[in-house]
Amino acid sequence: MICYQCGCTLSEHDFCTSCGADVALYKKIIYISNRFYNEGLERANVRDLTGAITSLRQSLKFNKNNVEARNLLGLVYFETGEVVAALSEWVISKNLRPKKNIADDYIDMIQTNQNRLDTINQTIKKYNQALTYCNQDSLDLAVIQLKKVLSLNPKFIRAHQLLALLYINSEEWEKAKRELMKCVEIDTNNTVTLRYLKEVNEMLLPEEGVKNAPKKRQKAEEVIKYQSGNETIIQPVNMKEGKGVTSLLNLGIGVAIGVAIAFFLILPARIQRARASIDEDLRKVSEQSDAKTATIDELQLQISELQADNDALQQDLQSYLGTDGTLQSGDSLMKAAQAYLADPEDVTAVADYLEEIEEEPEDGETSRSAAFEELYDTLIGLVGADVAAAYYDDGYDAYRQENYEDAIPNLEKAFKYDPTNGEALYDLANSYYRAGREDEARETYQRVIELFPDTEKASKSEEFLADLENQN
Repeated sequence: MICYQCGCTLSEHDFCTSCGADVALYKKIIYISNRFYNEGLERANVRDLTGAITSLRQSLKFNKNNVEARNLLGLVYFETGEVVAALSEWVISKNLRPKKNIADDYIDMIQTNQNRLDTINQTIKKYNQALTYCNQDSLDLAVIQLKKVLSLNPKFIRAHQLLALLYINSEEWEKAKRELMKCVEIDTNNTVTLRYLKEVNEMLLPEEGVKNAPKKRQKAEEVIKYQSGNETIIQPVNMKEGKGVTSLLNLGIGVAIGVAIAFFLILPARIQRARASIDEDLRKVSEQSDAKTATIDELQLQISELQADNDALQQDLQSYLGTDGTLQSGDSLMKAAQAYLADPEDVTAVADYLEEIEEEPEDGETSRSAAFEELYDTLIGLVGADVAAAYYDDGYDAYRQENYEDAIPNLEKAFKYDPTNGEALYDLANSYYRAGREDEARETYQRVIELFPDTEKASKSEEFLADLENQN
């Protein structure tokens, strides 16, 4: 023991011989801490891990620098499956004593083994998921998760206890008792385990009143007395009855007793052993079945997810496919090119095929190839202006006739094929305005102002926008 003030070794005196500090109370505290440590060590040796944890925590309350107690507490936590708590204690121990500390070996044993680290992480995640399932009242899924946890970490007492509690809830008393007995093998004095086990035993073996058999009354042996001279002759009853009958009766009683012993003692023992063997086989088969069931559930879930993905992909594919199974956009582009090669003057036919090509999404993602884009841009460059002019003529005629429902789509296409045609965009805005589609009109007037600034169209668009705002 060293002095807390100067670090010198203390003697039997109640003061430090080096610095003179009063160490009487300090010694008592250290002695108490060491006593709790020894008590925890004794309990750990007999697998009373709960009691060992209590004693070691008391030891650390009196002396938090007791490295031996902290290392032992980490080992006890590790034995009960609490790996995270064990690592916490060992890391603290290593910080208290960086050199010549066995906690280094314990930490390296876990951290240098990547498979063990992955197993620990999976155990924690699955146990937390089981708790979530319990809170959601999905008890069957919680049982599956806990079985996976225990397959990864068979010494995880809390997982055993939770699984036993779920079995108790479903009144599967035998399964609950098996899980609790596994807990007892790990920690013989865990209060939660013993409380659950008491409840299970009461359901499996209800107490029966013991009835005391009445005592048999002993009858005095009947005798026959008679006088012969001065002597009194006493003759027992068995001397009176025949010896042969008595012998046969005794033999029958002996055979009956032997049969009863065989029936009530030997046969039940053999039946019990056979039943225990059958129960063990059933337990193994049940565990294998549970593991397979859990695997099947996971695979079925994966199949459902893959099926949903497949259906979504099929729907996406159908949206790109034409009636004959070819890609709609590519087919329309090829027909447009063929129509142009057949008759370069018939821009209307080319425009009809180009209209069948779906527009690319605004987010920039495209499924078109470079060859597709190149051919499309070439066709637009060759016929775009003519197509735009044809659509503009039709749209403007409809606009002049106040047929705005026909004018709007033609003017939209005219501006689509010739973005420099400001007249088409301005007339489109006017068509929206006169058709009562004020939001679209307001948006289109704004585009005229932005795309064609400092023009008469832009000035008129500003006036129309002001009128729309005043109307609101």
